[in-house]
Amino acid sequence: MAETSPPANGSDDVSSVEKYERGGKFDFNFLPIPARLQYDSRRPFSFTPTIAVTFGVASTFTAMNLFYCQPLLLQFSEAFNVSHQEVSRIPTLVQAGYAAGLLLITPLGDLLRRRPMLLAIVTASSALTIGLAVTKSFVAFEVLNFFVGVATVTPPILLPFAADIAPPQKRASAIAIVLSGLLFGVLLARVLAGVIGNFVTWRVVYYLAIGLQFGVLALLYLVLPDWPAKNEGQGVTYFGILATMAKYAVTEPVLIQSSFMQFAASACYANFWVTLTFLLGGPPYNYSTLDIGLFGLVGMFGVACGPIVGHMIDKVVPWYATLLATFIQLVFQGVQLGAGGINVAAVVLACIGLDVGRQMQQVSLTTSVYAVSASARSRLNAVLIISIFVGQVVGTAVGTTIFTKFGWRPAAGFSMGLFVFQFAVLLLRGPHCERYTWFGYENGTEPRKAVYEEKRKRKAEMEAMERGQRGQKEMGAGGDGGESEKASHHEGEKSQDGEVEAQTTDLAV
Repeated sequence: MAETSPPANGSDDVSSVEKYERGGKFDFNFLPIPARLQYDSRRPFSFTPTIAVTFGVASTFTAMNLFYCQPLLLQFSEAFNVSHQEVSRIPTLVQAGYAAGLLLITPLGDLLRRRPMLLAIVTASSALTIGLAVTKSFVAFEVLNFFVGVATVTPPILLPFAADIAPPQKRASAIAIVLSGLLFGVLLARVLAGVIGNFVTWRVVYYLAIGLQFGVLALLYLVLPDWPAKNEGQGVTYFGILATMAKYAVTEPVLIQSSFMQFAASACYANFWVTLTFLLGGPPYNYSTLDIGLFGLVGMFGVACGPIVGHMIDKVVPWYATLLATFIQLVFQGVQLGAGGINVAAVVLACIGLDVGRQMQQVSLTTSVYAVSASARSRLNAVLIISIFVGQVVGTAVGTTIFTKFGWRPAAGFSMGLFVFQFAVLLLRGPHCERYTWFGYENGTEPRKAVYEEKRKRKAEMEAMERGQRGQKEMGAGGDGGESEKASHHEGEKSQDGEVEAQTTDLAV
């Protein structure tokens, strides 16, 4: 595989890299890092299949922490002798903890080394889950669920980490693998918890979670490469990182456009899956709880398509992948609107189509946002995922209200309206706008990434050459002779190299 560029802060500060390498042999200053995983700027890591599988597995088994509780609420009520209203706080506390982790922990990926950071949070979530499995106190159970949510931020940290390790031409594929793991965990947690809780005690679900997380911890220790901290030596502080998150949220057009789309798309996705339980459990289907839980397996087809989707997005400009993905979701949401409550085949088709489209859309939008700034990917990712989280809350609350009051078709119509909104947001800003352009279609509409990049590269070379020739003429007119001409030629070459580099950076944006 192609080698990646040296990481750290995006500069050529060789001394800081050398300083890191001299001290980069231990995690937490005492735990030895396997020699093959120690960072060496002369041999940068590649995003190998082993690393890809590790990232995917870690995302799956840690994301499951957020969703184990949902099928088990009735059992919690009986075990702790509390009302249904009291036990309904558990999913809210887990999600609230996750929101706090997104805001306060994930941005640290732009400040700290990711390897020890990931080892620490997986250790924390594993230890807290032990408490969930053994506690007899409902108050302790609530508190532990909140902090498990805080510590379950492994996938959002792995996302920008994968983008840093993977070469640019394979970045979307790397992002797709982590997102596939995350979505797979969302679906698998509900299925496993529902099945296990149906036959044995709910505590077995959390014993399983403990084993899975410690397994992830061992896997990360043995496979996860070490990587220098970003922004090292740049005077970046934790509170400065939080401040720049707020700044990015209002000054970066790509991030703002993607956040609005992710908010709306996440609301649609949550609305579909939450109201699906009510739809399948009532007439005309009247499925059992176990049947409804197993129905989530249908959605795994879309998750399995993630790596294929990522490979495709690597070949095209992400804007077009987003356009196609949004259209796919609109079509299959139309199937649900027309026949979701009439024939179960329509529901199956909607499950598959919406999952494939959502996966494609999320990968393409994330790829676009990560290209804004390599040194700030964790902060950009935190803003993007917070918009997804808010969308899930809104989609769940509004979708459930509409369904219970008006039925399945108006609830599906609510999502259709949100997909129209997404098209409006996407079409405001074309595929090749410069970083701070808010509206328009500058630089054309070429859909093929390689073709567009080649055109921009040639244009940059021509502009740099013209500047160099003008410099030569000006120096020659000054009567400096051959030495001036040589200096002008040298300056032209420097200008050309700098311009190409700048334009290449703009291409990513």
